[in-house]
Amino acid sequence: MEYKLYNGSGGLCCKGCSRQDNKLNTYDWLANIPGNAEESDMVEVQFKNTRKGYYRNSNKIPLEKGDVVAVEASPGHDVGVVTLTGRLVLLQMRKAHLKPEVEIRRIYRKAKPIDMEKFTEAKAREHHTMIRARQMALNLNMNMKIGDVEYQGDGNKAIFYYIADERVDFRQLIKVLAEAFMVRIEMKQIGARQEAGRIGGIGPCGRELCCATWMTSFVSVSTSAARYQDISLNPQKLAGQCAKLKCCLNYEVDCYVEAQKRLPSREIELETKDGTFYFFKADILSNRITYSTDKSFAVNLVTISGKRAFEIIGMNRKGLKPDSLSEETVKSVSEKPIDLLEQESLTRFDRRRGNKDAGKDDNNRNRRKKKKGGRPQGEGQQGQQNQQSQQNQQSHQQSRQRQDNRLRHKKDRPQRNDNPGNGGARREKQGG
Repeated sequence: MEYKLYNGSGGLCCKGCSRQDNKLNTYDWLANIPGNAEESDMVEVQFKNTRKGYYRNSNKIPLEKGDVVAVEASPGHDVGVVTLTGRLVLLQMRKAHLKPEVEIRRIYRKAKPIDMEKFTEAKAREHHTMIRARQMALNLNMNMKIGDVEYQGDGNKAIFYYIADERVDFRQLIKVLAEAFMVRIEMKQIGARQEAGRIGGIGPCGRELCCATWMTSFVSVSTSAARYQDISLNPQKLAGQCAKLKCCLNYEVDCYVEAQKRLPSREIELETKDGTFYFFKADILSNRITYSTDKSFAVNLVTISGKRAFEIIGMNRKGLKPDSLSEETVKSVSEKPIDLLEQESLTRFDRRRGNKDAGKDDNNRNRRKKKKGGRPQGEGQQGQQNQQSQQNQQSHQQSRQRQDNRLRHKKDRPQRNDNPGNGGARREKQGG
């Protein structure tokens, strides 16, 4: 089945995904590219748990992810599941540090019903064989732990995975096992981390174990990685399901080492006029250091930045002492507390009106009261002042109106006419 996205970005092919019950899954992001399978004849085949092998498809058998195949083994043949084809197989071989001079075996065929019957019978004997092998090793007083047993697909060979802290001479054990189970015996030593990957599980982070999903090479983990990250050295918290230090302690240690360089040494003491301060704790990623006035207890704790600490160290080397350890702080203006319940109030918009609108509403309210004969708002001295100002304004308007009437009256009055052509001067009657 193939799902296509019609958004111009190509297709989303389900062939790139492996079975979720397989460990060390690899997503084939080149699965839907035409001609990817023909690019290389190498095929990745996975067997029980985390064991993988790389085989050559010399017979040009059309293979896809999830096909069960019979591959070459010594002696006989083995049965596994195809987990990867195409160009990514070469990259996986390089990641597994597979040497080019190693002889690569080939794929015989796709598994037939007869091959699957033998494979099922062999797998049914694994648990019983492991219990008996543990008892035999105990009887021989061998300091080793047999963790798992894996039968070959044709049942002619059994691989015993064991854990041992010291070198073990298991030649006598091999003879006893060969006589008891009548198969060819192969002993393979694994570490505690590899055993946890074979068993699988969920880590404290809530995800599947890294050793069971993607990790193939294990790097030694030391307690110094926990010290760099200021993690308490608690064995119960630092140990994983393999009873060793967690591999994830190495993931971020480089970042912490780089950030640690921006902080002063913990042994340096800071001297001020208030006294001597000693290192108490540090927040490495945020570049903050907390100092105390006592070496052993938290007394008068002061938290400063790494930059400020270097400034004080430079002043102390010159023989100077600052007034205080903390930086100069600006007094913060007290903000009005925000009422979260105010958001649910229906009248929140009315209370947030501007002063202009509020003043207009008051004036309109006073005018309405005047028309109705009611007393205006603002009783007492303020009300009297408002009334007096209104009276002065009215008297000023009346005087201005009288002055305009006088000027208009003078313009309308007739003037004297001394024109000689009218037979002399004419005198108008003066009105009393």
